[in-house]
Amino acid sequence: ASITGDLGSGKSVVSKLLCAATGFAYVSTGQIQRQLAQDMGLDTLEMNRRADTDPSIDERIDGIFVDLGHDPNGYVVDSRLAWFFLPMSLKIYLQTDPAESARRILHDPTRKSETYETTEEALAKLQARKKSENERFWVKYGADCTNLQLFDLVVDTTYRTPEQVAALILQAKQIRETGGWFGRYW
Repeated sequence: ASITGDLGSGKSVVSKLLCAATGFAYVSTGQIQRQLAQDMGLDTLEMNRRADTDPSIDERIDGIFVDLGHDPNGYVVDSRLAWFFLPMSLKIYLQTDPAESARRILHDPTRKSETYETTEEALAKLQARKKSENERFWVKYGADCTNLQLFDLVVDTTYRTPEQVAALILQAKQIRETGGWFGRYW
């Protein structure tokens, strides 16, 4: 499965729950990106801005997913573009109200490279980061991250627990494997 979505939508937590339920390995662009930003002495927004002019940043990150497409093992991939590089995966988009996303990120102690003073500051910087990434992915790959029709499953996580979201995804995965139909929007 490839999981993408809004910043702060719970992609990492849901991905880890899916890995625990399926035994699949976890691959996270967020961790890779935050580590790269830290190594470069930047925050993630600044690194994204540099990636607009430095293609080696995206090449380092995106190359991982191209390789996964040739690997027969099962993975849960938490990535903004994995759905694009892994077209046969169950493509999942997690949506969240922007204010809720900002609140979650502001209070997440694991995001050391993303520090904000207020929810408003977090919201503004997250929206700028999302815009920067979407524009870069469109220009570089022709990947429209805003077109939800490209995803097999779209789940609103604003009022759902990560466990509820993971259960919906596992249900969709089972239905898909048996050739059944499941709704796209939840």
